[in-house]
Amino acid sequence: KRRPRSASSCGSRAVAAMAPRREAGSLLLLLVVPLASAGLSGYFGTKSRYEEVNPHLVSDPLSLGPEAGGSLPASCTPLQLRAVLRHGTRYPTAGQIRRLGELHARLLRRAAGAAACPAAAALAEWPMWYEESLDGRLAPQGRRDMEQLARRMAARFPALFAARRRLALASSSKHRCLQSGAAFRRGLGPTLDFGGDEVEVEVNDSLMRFFDHCAKFVALVEENDTAMCQVNAFKEGPEMKKVLEKVASALCLPVEELNADLVQVAFLTCSYELAIKNVTSPWCSLFSEEDAKVLEYLNDLKQYWKRGYGYDINSRSSCILFQDIFQHLDKAVEESKSSKPISSPLIVQVGHAETLQPLLALMGYFKDHEPLLANNYARQAQRRFRSGRIVPYVANLVFVLYHCDHVKASQEEYQVQLLLNERLLSFHHSNETTSTYTDLKDYYKDILENCHFKEECELPQANVTAVDEL
Repeated sequence: KRRPRSASSCGSRAVAAMAPRREAGSLLLLLVVPLASAGLSGYFGTKSRYEEVNPHLVSDPLSLGPEAGGSLPASCTPLQLRAVLRHGTRYPTAGQIRRLGELHARLLRRAAGAAACPAAAALAEWPMWYEESLDGRLAPQGRRDMEQLARRMAARFPALFAARRRLALASSSKHRCLQSGAAFRRGLGPTLDFGGDEVEVEVNDSLMRFFDHCAKFVALVEENDTAMCQVNAFKEGPEMKKVLEKVASALCLPVEELNADLVQVAFLTCSYELAIKNVTSPWCSLFSEEDAKVLEYLNDLKQYWKRGYGYDINSRSSCILFQDIFQHLDKAVEESKSSKPISSPLIVQVGHAETLQPLLALMGYFKDHEPLLANNYARQAQRRFRSGRIVPYVANLVFVLYHCDHVKASQEEYQVQLLLNERLLSFHHSNETTSTYTDLKDYYKDILENCHFKEECELPQANVTAVDEL
């Protein structure tokens, strides 16, 4: 690894390195909804519950919500559904659990002689039940998430989720994704035999963990400290310093004993307890809503620079998945034109937030006019790029291809809709929620024809600095 640049020298070169991409068009639907519960729950970033983007699921987990009707003419029949899902609610990783254990042990030692510190005393009494063996595994709530998503999807597209229709189910090799895939299949129930064979979950890391296979991304972003320059600068900035001082004061700790990473561990413990157990943890009491906004921005900065628009390779590495989606859509169109049965009417793949976020960036969604930087927190209060609204647990991006009868022109025969988290997304080229397949392919022609995974992911010459190359 190269030595990280200091926070103060961060900025101009990293920002200049951002490769410009097409501006995001307006969304028909802004994914900003009322919080499912008051306070902090809307600011947990990638650790957010799915109910934060779909609050109607709190009262009815099988509700299809306000958009259940859709907007396609009655003469359109769905031919193929391609869904890319994020796994369900998971436990913290071993590293997060280890850091939480260290912080908790420190509070236990402090509480022994600090009766005048109620917050520290309450947290010292909190039972530390997380064990490192849980290491990011799917929680029971995560299984319910996936089963319920499958039932809603089948209710929304009954013609596709019908008996004897083939279901192709794939997953990353991570345990939480494999279990999520199995839970999704279980949610469809025994009545759907999918041709009589038990559906197996195929492991496909080349599509679901494309980022691991992209040498340029791994070397220049994933394992390069300087690539996270803006994140590190924000950790040292005035907004985080204020949160740090406040938390240290509440815990009666010297501020030197805390850092941004430990404060984030405390904040995310609040999020895990809510998502996994549906309880408000005493860890939540350390933070106000304003603190939560700052910590959300820290999370979003990391997502932006590591998985979003920060560096071009983040999204370009996902073109292998994007092209695969369109290859299957093409095949379905060809089979339909030849009056053949659709060989893959249902393709469901389970990956990660890191699978979906780059793909959505490649497609130009949730792009702000100004990049997310360490020094523009206040100006980004209304930003589009909010990871908790885009890729919470169970996030799902669904392409649905339709065949339409009684159309005025031949290019209108095949149409597409796109749903993110079960809500229709408008297409950039039209601001409509339905597009002809021809128009959609034409809009993304450059990516479909000129984004080659092997070439995109080749490492540059060794004498080029990481940020210059990016």
